[in-house]
Amino acid sequence: MKRIDASNLKYNVLNDIIRRVIEEGENKIIIDGVCGQYYIGCGIAKPVEIVINGVPGNDLGAFMEGPTIIVNEDAQDGIGNTMSSGEIIIHGNAGDVLGYSMRGGSIFVKGNVGYRACIHMKAYKEDVSPTVVIGGCAGAFMGEYMAGGTLILLGLNRDKKRLTGNYLGTGMHGGAIFVRQDVDESLCSSEVLISKPDDKDMQKIITNIKKFCDLFGFDCDKIIKDEFVKITPKSKRPYGNLYIPGP
Repeated sequence: MKRIDASNLKYNVLNDIIRRVIEEGENKIIIDGVCGQYYIGCGIAKPVEIVINGVPGNDLGAFMEGPTIIVNEDAQDGIGNTMSSGEIIIHGNAGDVLGYSMRGGSIFVKGNVGYRACIHMKAYKEDVSPTVVIGGCAGAFMGEYMAGGTLILLGLNRDKKRLTGNYLGTGMHGGAIFVRQDVDESLCSSEVLISKPDDKDMQKIITNIKKFCDLFGFDCDKIIKDEFVKITPKSKRPYGNLYIPGP
């Protein structure tokens, strides 16, 4: 195990140190004193574990393939941007555009997330499909242009508060969103369908909630006894009528 003190280190210096340590064969790194440094874990393609004490900056884990990143506090925007595989675990809240264009792997967030969570999230057939589980609430445009994968929103800290913001699923054309308890249909875009999860869906939901509860210490049985709502796209080309037809 290697411990790094990130206090007063610029993001590029910190990331150079992380990459060098990994190349030297280290498989677990603990980083203390993190305060807004960008790109931690970006592009790393080895099964290393990175534990972050502090608040990492934008694009944590971007383009990564394989690492496990654990953040013991909050995190900023762009977490898991275009990540292909691996796991990111946030023990606090996360900022905007969580999981932007995410292609594989999983992200678990204990608290709330900001705007445009999981926009452009995608999957490749049945083999590569990302999963995001959010324990709290989310801002507007969640699942915007979502093309694949699984997004689960639990709203565990909901207290007379809207679970999502406006324009839920705008332009959505693949994947599925599962929301615990209920969804205000007035917040949903016109491009989505609202239904009840089937047995196969519930197996997926329960598997991921068990993992979430193991990570963050919640009572799984209490959560899964509630009903869930399934949100899916009406069409694979929601805006097809806006384009000029080809020859």
